[in-house]
Amino acid sequence: MKYFDVFNGDADGVCALQQLRLAQPRDNELVTGVKRDISLLQQVDAQPGDQVTVLDISLDKNRSALEGLLSKGVHVRYFDHHFAGEIPESDYLMSRINTAANTCTSLIVNDYLQGQYPAWAIVGAFGDNFDESARQLAADRYSDEQLNQLRELGIGINYNGYGAALDDLYFAPADLWRRLQPFADPLQFIADDNEVFFTLTEGAREDSDKARAIHAEVIDERIALFVLPAEPWARRVAGVYSNELASANPDRAHALLTKLPHGGYMVSVRAPMNNKFGADDLCRSFATGGGRKAAAGINELPEAMFFEFVDRFRAIYR
Repeated sequence: MKYFDVFNGDADGVCALQQLRLAQPRDNELVTGVKRDISLLQQVDAQPGDQVTVLDISLDKNRSALEGLLSKGVHVRYFDHHFAGEIPESDYLMSRINTAANTCTSLIVNDYLQGQYPAWAIVGAFGDNFDESARQLAADRYSDEQLNQLRELGIGINYNGYGAALDDLYFAPADLWRRLQPFADPLQFIADDNEVFFTLTEGAREDSDKARAIHAEVIDERIALFVLPAEPWARRVAGVYSNELASANPDRAHALLTKLPHGGYMVSVRAPMNNKFGADDLCRSFATGGGRKAAAGINELPEAMFFEFVDRFRAIYR
């Protein structure tokens, strides 16, 4: 039997996998990519009797590949919080999918494992911008300084997942997970592998400083829209800066449109923190879009559809 771990390259996917493989060590084959590379199941060459674990990628976007695996007799475990659509009925499928606006895959895995490695769930939740849920799970376990370190690590891992291609990233997500893998305690990882922590957190800060210097193209009480240049730092920072804007302005929806080198835009959308709805519907209305209620994106928005996007964005959050 072979084991395949298929996971989103952001903090939520990485930290969900970290918990599972600490609790259930496996000689696994990794399938992952940049955060926006979510059509991953089609890369899995599994045979009857093999086991595939899927973490933090939309079932709806991988439906055909999933049904193909199940039809061959491949055992699939599916953990996610994105829009799933109709979940296939199969004796070979075990799903833990929760699309509630206050949860993420790391928290779903934490519940599945009955809280064996909550610190990594906290890191994943912070990275996916679920600060309130992360702090609730942390409760009185950590000092303010330790909790801030967990939050910075989550933001840094999440930041590392953003980009149009692996060349935009500081670490390939599979390589980053292998660096994390020996550590049951993320605080011990920070102490022992400070190179990774420093690279990710300082890189996020430097890129965010560049993003903060850019003025909004559209802004009012309800929405703000920014256009970033076709640079690697801009493709990296889109998600982290979107989360920062959402946290600083919780009643406003935000959209970051990052120009792509070949034309068009990579889009990140954040619903208002105080009213987490609509981001998934907005982005799924475009060909390469997807996500969840609070946060979603479009891999490639054609330049000719810029004003159409602005109109739909404004209409949802008017």
